[in-house]
Amino acid sequence: MGKKRLSNSVLIQLGIILFSTLFIIACLLSTSFADWYTNNIFPVWINTYGFFTSLFPFSFGEKLIYLGLVLVLILLVVLIYLLISFLLFRLKNIKRSSSHDNNKLIKYKVPVFIKRYLRIFSWILTIVYLIMNLNCFCLYQCTQIPCSSSYTLEELTALRDHIVNKLNEYSLIFERDDLGNIIYDGDMEYEARVSMQNLSDLYPRMSGFQVTPKTLDSSVFMSQQYMQGYYFPFSMEATINGLMSIGNKPFTMCHELAHTRGYIFEDEANLIGFLACINSDDVFFQYSGYLSMLNYVNNTFYRSVDIDTYNSHVKVSDLVWYDDQFLTKEAWEYVNSHSILPTETVKKAADTFVDTTLKVNGVKEGMLSYNHVVDLLLTHYDYTND
Repeated sequence: MGKKRLSNSVLIQLGIILFSTLFIIACLLSTSFADWYTNNIFPVWINTYGFFTSLFPFSFGEKLIYLGLVLVLILLVVLIYLLISFLLFRLKNIKRSSSHDNNKLIKYKVPVFIKRYLRIFSWILTIVYLIMNLNCFCLYQCTQIPCSSSYTLEELTALRDHIVNKLNEYSLIFERDDLGNIIYDGDMEYEARVSMQNLSDLYPRMSGFQVTPKTLDSSVFMSQQYMQGYYFPFSMEATINGLMSIGNKPFTMCHELAHTRGYIFEDEANLIGFLACINSDDVFFQYSGYLSMLNYVNNTFYRSVDIDTYNSHVKVSDLVWYDDQFLTKEAWEYVNSHSILPTETVKKAADTFVDTTLKVNGVKEGMLSYNHVVDLLLTHYDYTND
């Protein structure tokens, strides 16, 4: 008998895997290639697939995750079934062999429907491998926004005081509800897209179509992770936590939109989100931008001086600290009453996952890289003319 030939489907699948592997290797070996791809080819996916997923009023990527979880559960059931059925088959053959009834020995056959499911599942994994390489992993190999880590204490102090003064001033002008939360009646998603496009002169990747930011249905689980937003490479979506304090939302939308334009590093997305917000025509977006940088800059300043020096500078108002909280007291009560797993367990697992993912993609500092935005601010933000 001749050798069994591979089907066209298998050959195509192997071709996709080979292409994906060679592509990411090329990105790893050449920053220039990664830059060229991100500047010229990556926007095509935004303008096509990103445009398609933006048509949905819900997060298309979130539904894909739910579907993926169902498919994995089915896979586990299939594997358990195969294991049990194979063991029973072996047991029957052993009994037949011991009774010297070799004529009745049979060959184990995998059911046709299981073969088809495993084939479909392998195709899904292949497509995910391709998409993650094209829309995520390669972006970590691009040239990063240049910054200088050599700045003086005077520069850091001036930046910190400037941001605090802005926040204290802005916090007084917004209408608030009975609980003290800011009331915003604008089109936040639209304003976020416009604010990002307005940065196109400074960052050319910002030009063109911007996807529509989405609020996740699973915001309870997201809150347990202390996560404000996600970029979904497999759906080209910028998503946010709908339960977090409203002051966090404009910046988070812009931060996640920066990821969809190829700025995958967290500190860079922080910088771009900040600049998009403070240059917006919407005062609430400006406030959210300054609010997003408060902890980074204030904590760096606090660690750089003694307590007396820190206390001698302008203080952050109680109203600003209230707006800066991740979730309000009422939101936390809602999360705790609707959560399945303990928040501490979920947060620990999420931190480990994010930290590991960043390090695997070449970000040696892991989650600590978020703090590098202070260096970027002092390099690219001219606060003296703000």
